[in-house]
Amino acid sequence: MKFLRCKPDKIPPSTGRVVSIIGAGPAGLGAAGILRCRGHEVIIYDMNPEPGGMILFGIPVTRIPKEPVRKGIRELIDAGVKFVLNTKVDMTTSYGLMDEVIPVKEKIHLESIIKESDAVLIATGTWRTRRMKVPGEDLPWVYPAVEWIVAMHMAKFGYKPWDTVPPLHGRVLVIGGGLTAADSVLIPLSYPEFKGKVEKVVLSYRRSKEYAPMGPREIDNLILHGAEYWELTQPVEFLERGGKRIVRFVRMKLVKVEGEKRPRPVPIEGSEFEAEFDYVLKAVGVLPTAPVEDGCCGIQLNSDGTIKTDENYMTTREGVFAAGDVRHGPSLIGPALKSGVDAANKILAYLASKQ
Repeated sequence: MKFLRCKPDKIPPSTGRVVSIIGAGPAGLGAAGILRCRGHEVIIYDMNPEPGGMILFGIPVTRIPKEPVRKGIRELIDAGVKFVLNTKVDMTTSYGLMDEVIPVKEKIHLESIIKESDAVLIATGTWRTRRMKVPGEDLPWVYPAVEWIVAMHMAKFGYKPWDTVPPLHGRVLVIGGGLTAADSVLIPLSYPEFKGKVEKVVLSYRRSKEYAPMGPREIDNLILHGAEYWELTQPVEFLERGGKRIVRFVRMKLVKVEGEKRPRPVPIEGSEFEAEFDYVLKAVGVLPTAPVEDGCCGIQLNSDGTIKTDENYMTTREGVFAAGDVRHGPSLIGPALKSGVDAANKILAYLASKQ
């Protein structure tokens, strides 16, 4: 995977300008590849022990081999891009369980970086799982999927011991219809670390197959891998009874609502049923993880937690830009990478206007 947009020996002399990037995922790496090729000094801060973001720690190795990603990052390093790792640019905002999954060594306030830079790009993505707001979801055997996947890859790549990863064995329920849900099913069915431990994986989604964000083909692929698919079902409670771990479901029906692209799932009265599972992975959406609270450092957030920007990717603080999922919400790698590239070009124009 290539991020540098020029040959290392073609990088012009230093302009003396410093651009700091917060987040070493696809948006941040894509922006760095543009900015460094124009001679600007680029520093990337990231809370993880290795650059790559969700490409490395959030997506299964069966979907994206990691060595090409690491090769692309080494090209950036050889070109002079500097990485400051194990560092969280955030002094106040909590990322919830992810703060435990990724125990950083240093914390830096965003304002300090802004003052030391000619421009700043925030590309911190979406690293928190949305809550379901149902009884029992905080039981110790009910896990947020993104946090579990990242913890598991931290162990797989040698950054944490396996005994720090929440266990997964027996009967596993995955809730959701997006790609995180698909990955949550695929990992326990395909990774050798779970062979002989996981007996069954069930995917529960509140709509039917054709309306799942992951797509019908992906669901069919998961079924071929051995998953069970329970469509039009919605967990409404997690509980323990008689030493058993129980999930209470309700069956759903789809109702067309004017103005909505997809039919709305509506509970069917009297359709509740229960099933026993050992572990649950909640993959019901992710939340933006901006490195500031709303208004801090002169940066405003939108109501959904994304960072407010104008058409030039600039935030409400001059010289500070935002790109990727923290700007436009959850997306695939391609759109996030493109967002970083587009933001880098806007930063180039901004720096040129300041000469």
